[in-house]
Amino acid sequence: MLSEIAVPDSTKQTVLVVEDEELMRTILRQLLEDAGYRVVTADSAESAIDAYSANEVSVTLTDIKMPGRDGLSLLDQIKSIDEEAVVIVMTAFSSIDTAIASLRKGAYDYVTKPFVNEDMLQTVKNAVTQRKLFHENRVLRRELSRQFTFAEIVGTSEPLRDVFAIVNKVAATDANVLIQGESGTGKELIARSIHFNSDRSDDPFLAINCGALPESLLESELFGHTKGAFTGAVTDKKGHFRSASGGTLFLDEIGEMPLPLQVKLLRALQEHEVTPVGSSRAEPFDARLLAATNKDLAAEVEAGRFREDLFYRLNVIEIVVPPLRERREDIPLLVKHFVANSARRQSAPEKPVTQEAMLALVNYDWPGNVRELENSIERAFILSTDTIGIDDLPAKIGQNVSVNMRDGDGLRPTLDEMERRYLTEVLASVDDDKSRAAEILGIDLSTLYRKLKRYEGS
Repeated sequence: MLSEIAVPDSTKQTVLVVEDEELMRTILRQLLEDAGYRVVTADSAESAIDAYSANEVSVTLTDIKMPGRDGLSLLDQIKSIDEEAVVIVMTAFSSIDTAIASLRKGAYDYVTKPFVNEDMLQTVKNAVTQRKLFHENRVLRRELSRQFTFAEIVGTSEPLRDVFAIVNKVAATDANVLIQGESGTGKELIARSIHFNSDRSDDPFLAINCGALPESLLESELFGHTKGAFTGAVTDKKGHFRSASGGTLFLDEIGEMPLPLQVKLLRALQEHEVTPVGSSRAEPFDARLLAATNKDLAAEVEAGRFREDLFYRLNVIEIVVPPLRERREDIPLLVKHFVANSARRQSAPEKPVTQEAMLALVNYDWPGNVRELENSIERAFILSTDTIGIDDLPAKIGQNVSVNMRDGDGLRPTLDEMERRYLTEVLASVDDDKSRAAEILGIDLSTLYRKLKRYEGS
């Protein structure tokens, strides 16, 4: 009978048993451990809070009547720490009204004493399932809230299509991927697209910037630590490798990782296990690794600042995200997208961009890439009135087009001439596909034909 509801070892969950009577604590511990659970016990509400904070508890099983603070008070405090906490209360049959009160306070269920072992185990099993659902829903909400960022991978240019082709091929695998590109090109968006198109998409995507933390803290964040491993380590911590189990771990700016930590990362990737700070026991993990850098890692290897063996371990698949200046035909689409985003954030109608301003945007080199373009459009949207003109853009962008668009004699062309050149450039970039050209330009196909007719022969 008990074997039907036993928990497999590979899915052990922690149950916190709070009971002031030692004999009952022992009985419950034995019952639950035999069913495959990890059990932590406490003899009071006060010690239960410490135990809850120090462990990743799936279910709390607490008596209601205890010396000092009772189980209802403990229920309130645990819920204040973790609103998704799953708590089962135990009470004598004569105190059934108290048990019902606990349900109103947010308890998952109650069990009356004396209990039937099979009933107790079934209740705990159901509670563990509820906790898993809470976790899965939280992960799903978090990941769904981030999916809007995929709309920011905007463009139809050939360099971007080449990137998407690689993403589609590698997403279904577990191969390590190294994403290289200048700052602001959207490397994390590419990493997210790999994750969301993979079989791991239902599990977490965790990202960490390797250049934003000191070495000691970065090690703890990646590999976890044990309670007391260093000052401030008041509880055990899993670390990103184990927290991303089943999902994807994204190491941004991997080129900034200190050499000593590179050795530990290499070992983790080779063995598929990590050793938390302060522990001598290795813990397995099941997370796919994606890494990104704006540095030339091959050059860093040559200079002795990056380990060659780690470089080859990370660089199973390489994706190079092109800078914005190498895919200028995507700029009008990006501008349209960022204008729509700004309008939504400002709760205002969208504003058209003048042809002169669009030409300035297309001809600027964008050293800060897509991130700089987004910031420039948001600024222009806020400063402009009914339309976004060249005067609403940062001065360096307008100055750039003033110089770049001069004719050989040093004179500026007319606006019509600038528009004609721009139309010609866009059409050439899409092999004269007028439908795509109209989409990039943000105009109707009929408007495009009208403009082309006007410039015919010029």
